[in-house]
Amino acid sequence: MHTLYRRKYLLFGCIIVLYLGLISALVQADERPTILVLGDSLSAGYGIDPREGWVELLQQRVDKENHHYQVVNASVSGDTTSGGKARLGRLLDTHQPDILILELGGNDGLRGQPIRLMHRNLSDIIEQAQAADAKVLLVGMQIPPNYGTRYTRSFVDTYTELAAEYQLALVPFFLDKVALERDLMQSDGIHPTAEAQPQLLDNLWPHLQPLL
Repeated sequence: MHTLYRRKYLLFGCIIVLYLGLISALVQADERPTILVLGDSLSAGYGIDPREGWVELLQQRVDKENHHYQVVNASVSGDTTSGGKARLGRLLDTHQPDILILELGGNDGLRGQPIRLMHRNLSDIIEQAQAADAKVLLVGMQIPPNYGTRYTRSFVDTYTELAAEYQLALVPFFLDKVALERDLMQSDGIHPTAEAQPQLLDNLWPHLQPLL
């Protein structure tokens, strides 16, 4: 009987040790600094398996290079700068990010929304993030000249102006080496394919890496 009880206690002890080890690992994972991605369909993985999207590839690269960050994707397909601004406060409270990747504005431009409104919304997002001690990586976009040369130029200039004003790291054009490649774009001509996702990450990585 004593031998049986001893074995039960040993087994119970092993279970407790394993359980505490698991809890410790989870706590450590939760304590990793956070990279928060606030974007639209380009970051949400529209039309592809999200597990193939550039945000998931970012987590894999961060892990591979031992940067010890967790990547949280708060992107919503169809989102505008107004939508991102409205959601940001809760996201900052919940995730307390160390870095914010701000990938918004494309839908503002495609809908012809006023550039002043887009500029103001992006400014507010940047200021909120910086007030929460998050470093901001601004992801620049370009749009077709549907609304005229002046609008298109003002849209692109918004990103460079904000980067200079707030001294931000800037990805000049997120879809570089992708937008004009037919085999890397979905049939709608707007959203990249799964095959394009590594290139998107390559476009962003050199500007993110110094912030890590």
